[in-house]
Amino acid sequence: MQFIDLKSQYAALKSEIDAGIQRVLDHGQYIMGPEVKALETALASFVGVRHCITVASGTEALLIALMALDLKPGDEVITTPFTFAATAEVIVLLGAKPVFVDIEPDTCNIDPTLVEAAITPKTRAIMPVSLYGQVADMAEINTIAARHRLPVIEDAAQSFGASYQGRRSCGVSTVGCTSFFPSKPLGCYGDGGAIFTDDDALAQAAREIRVHGQSARYTHTRVGVGGRMDTLQCAVVLAKLPRFAWELERRRQLGARYHQLLAPLVTEGRLRLLGVRPDRDCVWGQYTVFVNDRARVQAALQAEGVPTAVHYPKPMHHQAAYAAYATADACPHSVAAGQQVMSLPMSPDLSEADQDRVIHVLSSVLRA
Repeated sequence: MQFIDLKSQYAALKSEIDAGIQRVLDHGQYIMGPEVKALETALASFVGVRHCITVASGTEALLIALMALDLKPGDEVITTPFTFAATAEVIVLLGAKPVFVDIEPDTCNIDPTLVEAAITPKTRAIMPVSLYGQVADMAEINTIAARHRLPVIEDAAQSFGASYQGRRSCGVSTVGCTSFFPSKPLGCYGDGGAIFTDDDALAQAAREIRVHGQSARYTHTRVGVGGRMDTLQCAVVLAKLPRFAWELERRRQLGARYHQLLAPLVTEGRLRLLGVRPDRDCVWGQYTVFVNDRARVQAALQAEGVPTAVHYPKPMHHQAAYAAYATADACPHSVAAGQQVMSLPMSPDLSEADQDRVIHVLSSVLRA
């Protein structure tokens, strides 16, 4: 059994993906070829914003967004410690300070009720993470940000395609950033990412920053990076787009089916399920549950051929690279989640038979 079944997805789209790659090989414009603009136009329309800027990775999307906002050394960015390192990494790389705010224990997204207390005169931005495929509570965060005249950057690496109060992830804040890493809801066959915004000035800054700060060839108007998404990867994502709506619906169906079939284990107190708020959906970038004695459970599942993963075992302030930014006893919900979360196989091409097997084996292990 595959944890994420990318082979079946490719088999379903083989002719379209192969043709898209071949077109790039034929025209030979491997950097900033026509597929780049075509993808940006399609994605901007999908999200419902004016601008999409494709970049080299999800990490680069966050970095370039912060650079476009002119983040300076000594500035502070409020974010969550319960995330992949890239979220905090880009803040620190620019000489700024991540200010960690704890999560909601049921959704694992940043707790908006704790955000305002973390704002100081040095706060320059708020960067919530839409974890596991569910958008964070952006309405409350945006309201707080507006009161303090702060931009909001949604780290939507796991939630692309999700809906929140009638809008799509990446289109619910000042800037939205996503990743096209192969395992993400919409993935390429290497690294890639994108920035989304309605702000014309931020979009222009991001376009210049991704090409070493050039406003025209060899005219460097700002400090930049080599942050372009290559044409081949754009061609792959373009080929995947027509199937994406079906994939999103399939993810929602599989997530709902997991929830339904795991309900008896919840009633018995053997695991907890991720909470999904009624004003949004979840596209299950990861299908994650909470279990006790996780190491034993994972080992038993692996012995039966059921793969699992942990997203994430340690919050950022418990990592050596970021320990200086918060005390070890800060953010207790993030610490607790890191000890209990476990992700089960999830992809649009997961069969119901395989899902039934996952549930059967997990039930046997937890009841042993």
